Amino acid sequence: MSHTQPSSLNLEISSKASWWWVVAILYCLSGLTSLAYEVLWARMLSMQFGVSIFGVVLTVAAFMIGLGLGSLAGVRWAKRCNKPLLIFAALEIAIALYALLLPNLLQSVGGWMDGIAAQLTWSQWYLLQGAEALCLLVVPAFAMGVGFVLVLKVVERTPLSLGKLYGLNTLGGAVGALLPLWSLPILGWIVSVRIVALLGLLVGGAAFMLSRFMPSGDSSPKIKTDNNLLRPPLAALVIYAGIGAASIMLEIGWVRLYGMIMLRTEYVLGIILAVFLLGIALGSMLLPRVHKHWMSIIMPFLAGGGVLLSLYLLPVASAWVERSEFQSLFGAMWSQALMLGIFTLPVTLALGAWLPLLADRFGNAESSGAWLYGANSLGGGVGAVVACLIGIPLFGSVAVVALAGLAITALGLLWVKSRPAWLAFAVMLVIAWPLRNMPQVHELLPKIEANSRDLYLYEDAVSLTHVVQQQDGQRILLSDLQRMDASTEPSAVEIQKDQARLALLLHPAPHHVLFLGVGTGISVAGSQPFPDLQRSAVELSQGAILSASKWFAPVNGNIMDQVQMQRDDARHFLNTTQQNYDVIVGDLFHPDLAGMGSLLSVQQFQRARNHLTADGVFVQWLALNQFDIQSLNVVLRSFRRVFPDAQMFMDGMHLALVGPRQNFSGAIATLANLQRMTTQDQLRSTGDEGAWTWLGRYWGPIPQSAGPVQDEWVPYVEFNLPRARYDGSMDLVGLLTWLLQRHPDAEAAMKILGIKTEDKKQFGRAYVATELMTRGWIASIQGDAEKAGQLTWLAHEANAQDRWIANALADNMLQSLAQASQHGLSEREALQRILKVAPEYVGALRILWHLEQSAGNKQEAERYRLRLRAVSPLDVEVNDGKKL
Repeated sequence: MSHTQPSSLNLEISSKASWWWVVAILYCLSGLTSLAYEVLWARMLSMQFGVSIFGVVLTVAAFMIGLGLGSLAGVRWAKRCNKPLLIFAALEIAIALYALLLPNLLQSVGGWMDGIAAQLTWSQWYLLQGAEALCLLVVPAFAMGVGFVLVLKVVERTPLSLGKLYGLNTLGGAVGALLPLWSLPILGWIVSVRIVALLGLLVGGAAFMLSRFMPSGDSSPKIKTDNNLLRPPLAALVIYAGIGAASIMLEIGWVRLYGMIMLRTEYVLGIILAVFLLGIALGSMLLPRVHKHWMSIIMPFLAGGGVLLSLYLLPVASAWVERSEFQSLFGAMWSQALMLGIFTLPVTLALGAWLPLLADRFGNAESSGAWLYGANSLGGGVGAVVACLIGIPLFGSVAVVALAGLAITALGLLWVKSRPAWLAFAVMLVIAWPLRNMPQVHELLPKIEANSRDLYLYEDAVSLTHVVQQQDGQRILLSDLQRMDASTEPSAVEIQKDQARLALLLHPAPHHVLFLGVGTGISVAGSQPFPDLQRSAVELSQGAILSASKWFAPVNGNIMDQVQMQRDDARHFLNTTQQNYDVIVGDLFHPDLAGMGSLLSVQQFQRARNHLTADGVFVQWLALNQFDIQSLNVVLRSFRRVFPDAQMFMDGMHLALVGPRQNFSGAIATLANLQRMTTQDQLRSTGDEGAWTWLGRYWGPIPQSAGPVQDEWVPYVEFNLPRARYDGSMDLVGLLTWLLQRHPDAEAAMKILGIKTEDKKQFGRAYVATELMTRGWIASIQGDAEKAGQLTWLAHEANAQDRWIANALADNMLQSLAQASQHGLSEREALQRILKVAPEYVGALRILWHLEQSAGNKQEAERYRLRLRAVSPLDVEVNDGKKL
């Protein structure tokens, strides 16, 4: 290419000392868009995989590998480039256009993947999806890596040092990591991607305009140099790559641990990235200015010691989050980001200072910096994969973080010849030894899990599962610490069993049932009384499967021995199985967690419908306290789109969405189902409540409405619920009132259910009782105890068989036990009256047992103890004080 003299305008602009600061600002904005893409793409992959940590790992791995390869390739390309800023501009524009196309591209590839899913096992499906996502994300990351070297080329003869440029880019990245945390809850995922892509186009356009007014590269003859001389020593590259691997292992471990005690995983990823990059930016811009020999020794200990300190402070951080009350989602994010910054800043400052310091050591910032940056990034990509597939499953998140901190220290000390430093490292090993295990749950959650003890911990890349025994002996299942999936408390056991009872009662003769999720296995146990029933279940969490088989067997009746268990993602399983089912039960779960909302999508409901027999029924359970009206309406609308004859049933604070493959059979199916059973099995299959109680919980058809639906690729629920959780929109009274307005009158309900005239009285009493009890709950939540008590009593008068009504009335009676004598009743007589209302009421059984013991009535005391043990088999006191 021939070179001409630059125009007068070129000379004028190039002579201004400020032009390179324009380049620096543009590169700062480039860092902003790059990290915003990373958080948004991690969210996209969480939707695809249904598990946040996989999305995080794949995105981080793809970014680091792409950045590393791009940087190393750019070292050679930049030497021959006379217009580096022009090419940088083209790359920024290309990345933005790619970001706009990527969702559609991934969705198209996803459709092809669904088509071949039947030929793949669950692990093969995940690996193929991972490889596909990795390939798609490496492309833009590669371009970003090349851009780093090109910008170094642009400013190589300016006062802008490598440390300043790297720091400004990472400072922009810190802002970019936070940007989606604002945009996702308000604008959703698609709009967020478009906004970031638009900013990327503006950066590329500005760089293009600036490149037109800059002179071409120096046309003077260049001295031929050996690229190997410009490259730092191989040992230094390997060491810095190892630091990169340990740093990303640290990042992945922090995302798991702080995602466990803080907000959802992708929000925590954004916060951690922002804090991480802020520290790196400050470290790269500030610490090299005060570089002394002693800093080379201090920096590894600053990084590694900070990591270990963050682990020792993890229970403190968790306890602070547990007792804090945040007024908004953004308030929670800022407060928790500040806490993370305090814990992690020493580590990130040291990590940020290393690159400019090493580049200065080996000379030629453009070449050395690019080589070191590339090696560090490639190491980071490897570290992400190792952390997910090897480190966390084998050692656990806490140990992975501790090992990463120790590795950073050891690798940093390889550049320092100091025997005392290695002796200090030996002390660090001793300090790190207690950090090999996860802290106890009662340490992490001292408010709600005080005096509990851990029975079992299982951790892999999918989830972290705890089984915890509380002081009274009851056990709970915790997933990623934040979610209590199930409990062995007697009333909670009945709630879980009802998930199977209702679904199976709505089919005339179910022979094959599929449970999408097993939790503790207690819900599956509700299917035991149904004759000739084949049970299948799919569960992604291996920890949950093992827990249901062992730790909850005393409560679920060893039901897992009768289940064809498949470890799989529910979406993949329904895409691959050739089996059809009479009944499919969608388990309760926390819908606001990343990836979980896909189980409430139109696509997932359609997958379930495709695997129902001709008269099959799909039942999806929802916990009402987890929804606001707007989000619930989105789910109802999505369900009705797939099941036009969809109905609702209310069981306590749980809403059942009932989707028949064809037409809703109503009472005809339920009564036909019960007629094929013995009298005893009829009672057991209804939980001793009778068929009319269950039919009385009918809540009407899902109403037709206009508005958005929950789509796997355009999700709504996951983004609205976290915001609603903090801003007060989660109004249970308002939600129950809204549902009451959609409760049809008894005559309309009888017509839909197909109830005969001669059964009108039985159904009507149960139907009215359900509505009265719901109104009673509203009054109770509002603090009107008198009104709540009156409504509860009326509901019990209407239907004494309803367990929820009986238990609520028993609660009221127990609370007024002290006033029993005013009505001429002894304490014993009052308690026995409570048991007539609710025969399995634990509170009354326990007090009567104690009364008979105190009176020396051993036989009566033993009778009450055995009744209590039958209801609550894990109760410590009832088992003679011996913990199971």
